[in-house]
Amino acid sequence: MYKHTVNNIVFVFHTLAELMAKATPARSGDILAGIAARSYQERVAAQMALSEIPICEFLNEPLIPYETDEVTRLIFDSHDKEGFKSISHLTVGDFRNYLLENNVQKKELTSIQKSITPEIAAAVSKIMSLQDLILVSSKCEVITKFRTTVGLKGHLSTRLQPNHPTDDVNGILASVVDGLFYGSGDALIGINPAFDNINKQINLLKMLDDVRQQYKIPTQICILSHITNTIMSIEKGAPVDLVFQSIGGTEKTNKSFGINLSILKEGFEAAQSLSRGTIGKNVMYFETGQGSSLSSNSNHGIDQQTLEARSYAVAREFNPFLVNSVVGFIGPEYLFDGKQIIRAGLEDHFCAKIMGLPMGCDICYTNHAEADQDDMDTLLTLLGTAGCNFIMGIPGADDIMLNYQSTSFHDALYIRKLLGLKPAPEFEEWLIKNGIMNHNNELLPLKSQHKLLELINK
Repeated sequence: MYKHTVNNIVFVFHTLAELMAKATPARSGDILAGIAARSYQERVAAQMALSEIPICEFLNEPLIPYETDEVTRLIFDSHDKEGFKSISHLTVGDFRNYLLENNVQKKELTSIQKSITPEIAAAVSKIMSLQDLILVSSKCEVITKFRTTVGLKGHLSTRLQPNHPTDDVNGILASVVDGLFYGSGDALIGINPAFDNINKQINLLKMLDDVRQQYKIPTQICILSHITNTIMSIEKGAPVDLVFQSIGGTEKTNKSFGINLSILKEGFEAAQSLSRGTIGKNVMYFETGQGSSLSSNSNHGIDQQTLEARSYAVAREFNPFLVNSVVGFIGPEYLFDGKQIIRAGLEDHFCAKIMGLPMGCDICYTNHAEADQDDMDTLLTLLGTAGCNFIMGIPGADDIMLNYQSTSFHDALYIRKLLGLKPAPEFEEWLIKNGIMNHNNELLPLKSQHKLLELINK
């Protein structure tokens, strides 16, 4: 039982899970689940009580029992106990202060990454301001490699997302060419397929891989289908670079996705066996999002942000190339408006980065949310200053297959120009060599006879 007094009112929180939920900044998903604070006073009382808890308490009281949840077992079994000794004496409030200290930088944060459990990361984020989240995240550097190097300081990468509502090859190629001419695609060229058909997905993989090889584009390709489809595609000889899967923070959530840790390991090992990376071996791509556990009735009475952080433990186990929160995609039932989406995006990025993940963000919203592109511009700018690894590049910021709003090729140019950021080094070299960009990171006028135009002029 946990207590704190505000204005002579004693607030009581019976479990650690209740305390975490009540301490969470307001969001519609927790209200929907019936676990949110009932007033600002109660939320402040919970945050104050939470700040006084030793972080080691999260190792003594699992939010979901060890015996019944394989994600909990993963969190506890993979915990770096030796590294934890340097911070084990801290309370949640002390840990916040430690992270913000001027002498705590990349080296110190890297050394404790695997000592920080998702619950510790979530707890400290709940008592941090937006500027706290941004400042600490900006001190982290998580670098991954396959054919390009993603996550370097001074760089911001993009996933070129050329989705099409009928998987039309010509439509996809038009978006690919458009994105490449705007300097997008260094993190990934990745398609969300409209149809769950393995043969069609293999054909899309081969088409993208042929383009990549023909024009010697240093990037990765991926069809974002279910991991079991990707494993079968590998067995059929498809040119798979990265293995994709949506993941959640509880065993039951992942079961709703049709996966478990064993299946993820099978996909990881299958991709590793292909050895297609030229400069690195990070082969997994995971997407997450606050609300996925609640939407599948798999939340165990735990707040959605803590469950989101638990999904990062799943991702961390497989040393991924890319991870991103599709922050506003699930809808206003979970993140109601722009304010909640902005907060959630910065929380997700912070928690993942201090846990050692190569975190990006799909800065997005659905059309029935109380949000607009101004909110996305705000989150984009804040994530840029926070050191986000990558964002999405979508024609016009409007995904015509998934029917949601995200970030465009122009948005990536904006944030790179504003903050002096560059694409991945290997991709930047290719852009310069192919007359798309100059050494000052500026786009060059498009030549009417540019060889890439062959793809859409056939």
